[in-house]
Amino acid sequence: MLSNHFQNGIETARLAWSRLPNAEEGEQEDIGLVQRSDGSSGGGVESLDYEVVENYAYWEEQEQRGKLYVGYYVMVKWFFSLLIGIGTGLAAVFINLSVENFAGWKFALTFSIIQKSYVAGFIVYVLINLVLVFSSVYIVTNFAPAAAGSGIPEIKGYLNGIDIHGILLFRTLIGKIFGSIGSVGGGLALGKEGPLVHTGACIASLLGQGGSTKYHLSSRWLQVFTSDRDRRDLVTCGCAAGVAAAFRAPVGGVLFALEEVTSWWRSQLMWRVFFTSAVVAVVVRTAMGWCKSGNCGHFGSGGFIIWDISGAQEDYSFEEMLPMAIIGVIGGLLGALFNQLTRYISYWRRNHLHKKGNRVKIIEACLVSLITSFISFGLPLLRKCSPCPDSDPDSGIECPRPPGMYGNYVNFYCSKDKEYNDLATIFFNTQDDAIRNLFSAKTIHEYSAQSLLTFLVMFYTLAVVTFGTAVPAGQFVPGIMIGSTYGRLVGMFVVNFYKKLHIEEGTYALLGAASFLGGSMRMTVSLCVIMVEITNNLKLLPLIMLVLLISKAVGDAFNEGLYEEQAQLRGIPLLESRPKYHMRKMAAKEACGQRVVSFPRVVKVADVVSILRSNKHNGFPVIDHTRNGETLVIGLMLRSHMLVLLQSKVDFQHSPLPSDTRAGSRPIRHTPSEFVKPVSSKGLTLDDIHLSPDDLEMYIDLAPFLNPSPYIVPEDMSLTKVYNLFRQLGLRHIFVVPRPSRVIGLITRKDLLIEDNEESATVELQSTSVRARHHDRRFSMGNEDAERPLLNGLLVQGHTSS
Repeated sequence: MLSNHFQNGIETARLAWSRLPNAEEGEQEDIGLVQRSDGSSGGGVESLDYEVVENYAYWEEQEQRGKLYVGYYVMVKWFFSLLIGIGTGLAAVFINLSVENFAGWKFALTFSIIQKSYVAGFIVYVLINLVLVFSSVYIVTNFAPAAAGSGIPEIKGYLNGIDIHGILLFRTLIGKIFGSIGSVGGGLALGKEGPLVHTGACIASLLGQGGSTKYHLSSRWLQVFTSDRDRRDLVTCGCAAGVAAAFRAPVGGVLFALEEVTSWWRSQLMWRVFFTSAVVAVVVRTAMGWCKSGNCGHFGSGGFIIWDISGAQEDYSFEEMLPMAIIGVIGGLLGALFNQLTRYISYWRRNHLHKKGNRVKIIEACLVSLITSFISFGLPLLRKCSPCPDSDPDSGIECPRPPGMYGNYVNFYCSKDKEYNDLATIFFNTQDDAIRNLFSAKTIHEYSAQSLLTFLVMFYTLAVVTFGTAVPAGQFVPGIMIGSTYGRLVGMFVVNFYKKLHIEEGTYALLGAASFLGGSMRMTVSLCVIMVEITNNLKLLPLIMLVLLISKAVGDAFNEGLYEEQAQLRGIPLLESRPKYHMRKMAAKEACGQRVVSFPRVVKVADVVSILRSNKHNGFPVIDHTRNGETLVIGLMLRSHMLVLLQSKVDFQHSPLPSDTRAGSRPIRHTPSEFVKPVSSKGLTLDDIHLSPDDLEMYIDLAPFLNPSPYIVPEDMSLTKVYNLFRQLGLRHIFVVPRPSRVIGLITRKDLLIEDNEESATVELQSTSVRARHHDRRFSMGNEDAERPLLNGLLVQGHTSS
């Protein structure tokens, strides 16, 4: 009876969710898995338009803006950075409080039951984990498919210029938050740090587009940023805020955004990202101060990851460099192996298992939860307990402690009160507390080598199998768990071999954690700063740098980083920072497509519909003819802009002749904001447009709406140069043209040093001709033709030639 009511409640919630008005689209069953064929983009991926389209509407809007608006625009960017920091910080607080309380209730209830019966405690423990994981996978599979995984490869693709449908929607944000609570609270071998990066990016994206229209949570005054370029900067702030919230590491968050996810960086963006991370740190610190008064339930010393080992090993000798270098090598090998195994398993899972539907995804996640619960509860039962060491009043370490509570020496299935189970200390515990125990100082001989090796093998296997299930999953904390385990093993060997009192096993555990993350994720600078910030020990900085450099070098010898491997698996076409070596021997004409589909300046609506329906291109050259009949390329027309013109119909004309757009003779019917596509959405499609037979016989003059100044390269330019130009400028299209026959001018550095104030002290850097041209331009500001020389000249030429 109870199960029927529960099932009816789920179905009612699902029906209510599905009946909400649908204004944002793009949720697909296989989010992130892009199918590419024939060189065209797949149905789930589309390039972003970071280039400014300097068409007629753009210049008209620029004329209406003054210096006051520019100042307002900059202030709004800073205000949005503040909102992103507050929103991401609050989301992190909510996730951490929920996870800690669910885990605290679970361990407290289980521990109280096992005092009477271990079988009953085991059943309760398994059921609680199963319910939490089931809630997570059900939310993801049925409501937010894009919330599965860490989300970092998808966000990295977005900041590289690729928009994957569904990854930044409001539905994805909700699924990421509640899915992370269920998966992490359910004890799976994954973390919440990667999902927090995705959460911060979703918050930034939703703020950038003014909210979500689908769920009626939008505000017109927030709809300020209408370009992909500005939204990209906001998402960058969100990524840094996610890392800062996850690790309480604001500087590490900034460096993570710079090193790992972004492809473009500016000094102005650096300031805003730094400000956002600082806001997150203040929000998190305020929440932790409030929780210290006991207002947060089971949330105590754990939760926000920081493992203070400032009182650990303070010095190290030269002879310790060899075992530390060995830790770096082990981290590189195990990290590369982890990347390869997860790639193979994820490939099989995506191409065979997950294609069978959502029910299979739910069953798979529940099976993984059962296996994880069996191992984490069952293996400590097989381990004999050890007597508690003599207590040291100065250490502050108490023996024993109950499971799930902060501290070392967990008493689990022990016959005596003064005994502890070393395997349960790290297995039957939250991951944050387990890491804190592995990092702890003054706990020499707390763990046996057999227990650490058992935990390493089992947890490594669980992390590989769990990664790729249909739940939000991060790999930072599992990586730290794996690395700190073999690092502590090496530390035990060093203590026994060198027999020096100052050597701490916890120090080697920290170096092992850094080495595995470096060998798997291949981060160096940002990871080094994050490890220093979360451990509060600057003295270990040179050692962390050493193991990171070694582990990254070893890992790079076998494969790419974890996020790059997963991006390739998902079919995300990332443009890496360096072009391929063989591109040096290729010319631009060898890489471009053979068939170019173009539009005439004045085109029939029926022809437009036919061309858009017959191919998937997103940009089309527009051609016109001179008086001599010579073909002239006058600009680039985007597919999305063409669809807006077809839907509005206000620019249709009966005449096949070009319209006159000089001197404001043609009224402006569109603003640049009308051509903006919602983030992570399919946007407007040809099937959404309804045209009558009379409409199909009309014509459109494309000149006022095209981009008259697209980027152009000669056909024999090296493909390496084209690659660098394309990536560094964030282009979507680039024209390849024959070698030009003449040069009309040459621009040097001094020609670009145009000052706003003629009396500036640096005016001597400018040539006389530059100052004269600049003065003439200022003098003729009243002439409209001088404001838009390229566009008006283009329209005049096209009008007279017809």
